[in-house]
Amino acid sequence: MVRIRVLVVDDHRIFAESLAAALAAEPDVEVSAAGSGPAALRCLERAATEGRRFDVLLVDADLGGGRLPGARSAAPVPEAAAEGPVDGISLVGGVRSAQPGVRTVVLAERDEPRRAALALQAGASGWVAKDCSLSRLLTVVRGVLRDETHLPPALLTGVLRELTAARKHRTESERLVESLTPREREVLRCMVAGLGRKAVAERLFLSPHTVRTHMQNVLGKLGVHSTLAAVALARRAGVGPADLSGDVVERGGQLA
Repeated sequence: MVRIRVLVVDDHRIFAESLAAALAAEPDVEVSAAGSGPAALRCLERAATEGRRFDVLLVDADLGGGRLPGARSAAPVPEAAAEGPVDGISLVGGVRSAQPGVRTVVLAERDEPRRAALALQAGASGWVAKDCSLSRLLTVVRGVLRDETHLPPALLTGVLRELTAARKHRTESERLVESLTPREREVLRCMVAGLGRKAVAERLFLSPHTVRTHMQNVLGKLGVHSTLAAVALARRAGVGPADLSGDVVERGGQLA
């Protein structure tokens, strides 16, 4: 018999252990539980190393009390995540990045179209109410392994509306970013990476005055009034941060 390996991730121990025990009663299901995002990532990594990968992750939407705002939640969580709290939707994105073969289902106390849409954008295959029946949950678990996407019927219209709006905003954001010059895009990527004016100047071999001008141009072309707003728009457009681990973006330039 092919067994389905499930990892329950919930920081409420009684709920996690009770759900794991209920699922383990099924002859074709093997279950483990983790109480935090970092613990879940360690379980996944250890299982992969041992050649016993998990098939499905059941993740608490409010893991760690986290309700992080923003799009696509969530930057992927690094493989050896920091020991701090990791919210449920961020964990979905991290797992999708590190182990794309693992299907994730978000367990939620209430139906929230916006958060459900964020979960799907992060890579979740389903959104299920915590008060659903065990048979319903098992149907979802087996369904996502057949590449099905599961949502409560009452959420469909709201989620589609949210996804359509997100796509519209992303398309508009992409158009605005495309209006930037190559140098302005480099500056924007540095802003996304959290660099200040002086650090950007050192990295791109520019004067702080020139960087200030580029930053002002970026804000003007993007139609925003702050660095935080520019970074949020850039992320919606899919602009990633500058790679700070390697060499500077450009060599050989002269201070302007």
